[in-house]
Amino acid sequence: MVALLAIGQILGDGPAGAVAARLGDRRAMRLAAMAAVVALAGAALAPNLATLGMSLFALGAINAVFMLARHSYLTEATPVLRRARALSTLGGIQRIGLFAGPFLGAGVVHLSGLRGVYWLAVVTSLVTAVVVALVPDVGSVARPAPVSTWRVMRDHRQVLLTLGIAVLMVGAVRGSRQTVLPLWSEHLGLSPATTSIVFGISGAADMLLFYPAGLLMDRRGRLWTAVPSMLVLGVGFALLPLSTGLAGITWAAVLIGLGNGMGAGILMTLGADVAPPVGRAQFLGLWRIWQDTGVAVGPLVVAAGAALGSLAAGVWAMGAVSLTSAGALARWAPRWSVHASRRTRRRAREAGLLD
Repeated sequence: MVALLAIGQILGDGPAGAVAARLGDRRAMRLAAMAAVVALAGAALAPNLATLGMSLFALGAINAVFMLARHSYLTEATPVLRRARALSTLGGIQRIGLFAGPFLGAGVVHLSGLRGVYWLAVVTSLVTAVVVALVPDVGSVARPAPVSTWRVMRDHRQVLLTLGIAVLMVGAVRGSRQTVLPLWSEHLGLSPATTSIVFGISGAADMLLFYPAGLLMDRRGRLWTAVPSMLVLGVGFALLPLSTGLAGITWAAVLIGLGNGMGAGILMTLGADVAPPVGRAQFLGLWRIWQDTGVAVGPLVVAAGAALGSLAAGVWAMGAVSLTSAGALARWAPRWSVHASRRTRRRAREAGLLD
């Protein structure tokens, strides 16, 4: 059932670009938020697994539309020279929501049962729709002539087949980090409560660095956080199977959290940096296919190692992927937005905005 969310999102990423391009980013977000209300209500009222599965699959596709339109909207709304700060802050706020959500959900489950969590999500989706309705439109009201996703893929295949591969690897590492900590804790025989505390500590470390990371990306370039983030994550993954008790796994969890937090917003920033002005939404849809596919594949690599009799091998494999992705980012990621001219950067540096 949980996998249907990821499947729906991956399959929805490509069409989401076309939807956002045709409707406009803000309208697409608003409609997606309202569609999420319907899908979540369907899940809450589902009388059987088939209905629940269809609701979750639809929710994944709806999420693809919202995330894509949000990314495209902020790419247009934020100044190029402050883009990383804006998108890193967005990534950090999202992390705060992901950290707080399970605790809020646990309270609702305790008070009203499992179905109450879906109704909580209905309320948050309605609030989201209201917030989106209140934000202003950006850019020209007149939308450019639609460009096919296939044409965008053809015209920008070099970026998608180079930097896109790095994005897939980063997504795989980030997706697997939520799997390796509870699995290794269970392997060591730690209690579920202790595992939750370790996971919470990692999540708290994850939330510490999002704004400094964005500021550093804006002032010194994207690689100053992109590469160190993946190196620290790789070290955390490498150390995790060497831990034999609570102290060791906690230190590894902190490293993994810091590494992930260091790269808050990096994939959104890089996507915005290389997205073309014409066909931007379609390009970002293709970009998110790489990212979301990686998120889905990463836990499978860890699971494959466990199935073959060595959970440590699966964790170390993802550590190797993390280190490899650091090299791929160093090779293919631009230091600055490809749409920020040298003159713009020179004036920003003279004004003290860049180092």
